[in-house]
Amino acid sequence: MKVNVIFEMAKDGGCSCYMVEELPHFALMGYGDNPHEAKADMLEAFEEIKKMLKDEGKDVPELEFEYHYDMKSFFEYFTFLNISKVAELAGINPSLMRRYVSGASNAGETQYLKLQNAVQRIARELAAAHF
Repeated sequence: MKVNVIFEMAKDGGCSCYMVEELPHFALMGYGDNPHEAKADMLEAFEEIKKMLKDEGKDVPELEFEYHYDMKSFFEYFTFLNISKVAELAGINPSLMRRYVSGASNAGETQYLKLQNAVQRIARELAAAHF
């Protein structure tokens, strides 16, 4: 079963993630100082829930996670990506992109679509690269 996980950075710098779908016996959430910690916390909780459900004789669903990020959590998670270079690839002013990532400005749907297209292009190029 495919489930959607939303990552959000808090104003205090912490991060949370949560599963959007509601399942019969549980929901998943995670918290941490950054997206990596929040994801690890959520996946650890899932392992504990799976063990508990098995012990109770209940079915344990196989989950395929699809991750959704706000801009700040995206660049916190993928620290190897240069914000300015991704902005240029997306056709977004690099200074404006840094304002989006810092939370000083909010991006609209058009900007998110530009960023999504740039990230998909990067993913295709990386998948086609070989050593």
